[in-house]
Amino acid sequence: MKYMFLVYTKEEQKAQMSEQEMMSVMAGHMAVIETAARAGVLHGVSPLKPTSMATTVKVQNGKTLVVDGPFAETKEQLGGYYIIDCKDLDEAIAWASKIPTSCGGGQGSIEIRPLHEVPEIVQATEGRLAAQHA
Repeated sequence: MKYMFLVYTKEEQKAQMSEQEMMSVMAGHMAVIETAARAGVLHGVSPLKPTSMATTVKVQNGKTLVVDGPFAETKEQLGGYYIIDCKDLDEAIAWASKIPTSCGGGQGSIEIRPLHEVPEIVQATEGRLAAQHA
């Protein structure tokens, strides 16, 4: 089963980190990425731009509302994600425990969410659409 690991940090504290501290955090992420890639379980990973660059879209009563920034006010912000293929939640927890959360003063967290498998018919449809637009 594939799991998405949502990495939450505190942007304000992250912005105050020294270059050396940031390099240390990045080295920790790279170690996890390289290990997961070598194990053949890594299916995606990316840091996110800050919430100041986010856009939230809502549809209410048939009208689209676009708002700058994240929708919810939170103490921690979503900073990035990993997608890892694990045999079960215990293995997902083991991988998540390796991800550095020291951005934001070490107060970050990893939310683990199982992903729904996309049905084969949806994948086939996407393949046909891609072929039509190629």
